[in-house]
Amino acid sequence: MKTKLSEAIVERVNCGVFTVDRELRILMWNRFMQSHSGRSAESVVGMNLLDAFPELPRQWLSRKIEGVFVLGTPAYSSWEHRPYLFRFEHSRPITGTIDAMRQDCSFIPIEDEQGEVAAVGIAIVDTTDVCIAYGELQEREKTVSSALAELTVRNKQLTSLNEALAHAHQQLLQSEKLAAIGQLAAGVAHEINNPVGFVLSNLNTLDGYVKTLIRYAADTERLVSDAAPSLKNDIRVLAEQADLEYLLADAPTLVHESKEGLARVRTIVVDLRDFSRIDSTHVWELADIHRCIESTLNIVHNEVKYCAHLVREYAEIPFVRCIPSQISQVVLNLVVNAAQAYGANHEQHGAPRGTITVRTGMDRADPSRVWLEIADAGCGIPPEHLKRIFDPFFTTKPVGQGTGLGLSVTYGIVNAHRGTISVVSTVGQGTTFRVTLPVDGSLIEEASNAEAHTQTGPLDEIVLPAQLPAAT
Repeated sequence: MKTKLSEAIVERVNCGVFTVDRELRILMWNRFMQSHSGRSAESVVGMNLLDAFPELPRQWLSRKIEGVFVLGTPAYSSWEHRPYLFRFEHSRPITGTIDAMRQDCSFIPIEDEQGEVAAVGIAIVDTTDVCIAYGELQEREKTVSSALAELTVRNKQLTSLNEALAHAHQQLLQSEKLAAIGQLAAGVAHEINNPVGFVLSNLNTLDGYVKTLIRYAADTERLVSDAAPSLKNDIRVLAEQADLEYLLADAPTLVHESKEGLARVRTIVVDLRDFSRIDSTHVWELADIHRCIESTLNIVHNEVKYCAHLVREYAEIPFVRCIPSQISQVVLNLVVNAAQAYGANHEQHGAPRGTITVRTGMDRADPSRVWLEIADAGCGIPPEHLKRIFDPFFTTKPVGQGTGLGLSVTYGIVNAHRGTISVVSTVGQGTTFRVTLPVDGSLIEEASNAEAHTQTGPLDEIVLPAQLPAAT
């Protein structure tokens, strides 16, 4: 009896009511819906809602209903944001811009005996009267509305100017820092390269001299022993006093190790030169991300080696159209931050060297994007700091030990490349930064600039990016 009464009320209530399952099949269709759609319950029940009414907003409606199934909570849509779901004719004696019934829509989860959402009920309320009254109120307050509209426009303009100023300030910080680092790197590379060149040349010559002297010492000892056997013991004593045997064995090793050290310095100089690239700082080009990473790791090797091991986990990724020197700057900032996280742990707890893992890969959800990760198991970032780490000048380091610009510059570079940067961190367990870049960021930038000139309607929803999974 109770169920029949409920069904009778649903049938006769002055609003549209229908239900759908997860596959969007229509399960129930009340009289209001029959009357206004011109489709009887018998003709639509069992059909897919979007097949029966192809004019419905397919993508928006599918997301809305699926959200109710997933979350198990009601959803709502107002006529002010979405004037109507179905284009039903209204029965109000009015003229003007209202061309269809204005509707408020409610999406209600219907649970089965196990508490699972088995269906979603959609209720459509005719709010045309409210819309009319709202229009009349606006007409009566036309003067006030006009002033308010002008004020709103001025406020939007001011907000836009403030955002542009903040963006310009951030870009200026980024440009100045990159220029300073580039000039420093290029200057250091130039100043070091010349002395390294002639020292390395001298070492090659010295290597030949040492070999000649060793042969000369051996030949001299042999000749003296043959010509004057009585001096053999004196020569042996002199050789022992000078520790000649050790010198003859160690001298070539010292020369060889010195040459290796200078070769390492030369590698760093080349990396510094590639890193600076001052004349092409703003030139987009196809670049090997792994090459950018390796060049940067060579530069920061001395800063990292005492506190952490570097582990590389590279996947096969395509070349990326980007500004290579700026991508190198991103890697440098993130790796140095990871090393400093271990430095803090080591100073506080005397911890052994940790591990910094550098990973790359393709974005599974979007094959046109690649990602790189810098993961550590250091001190981590407190939750109250996570929201501010990309703010310019925000730092937790003592005064004089940090400017707070590293991550701000990093964020600006990634944003300029139309990429994203996310972070997952747990205090005492470590931090993982992930940078995602489009394979061709320059084309996306051009498309974005073109799209900025096209007016778009209001957004129905804001979709937040999924949280980056913690590194394993």
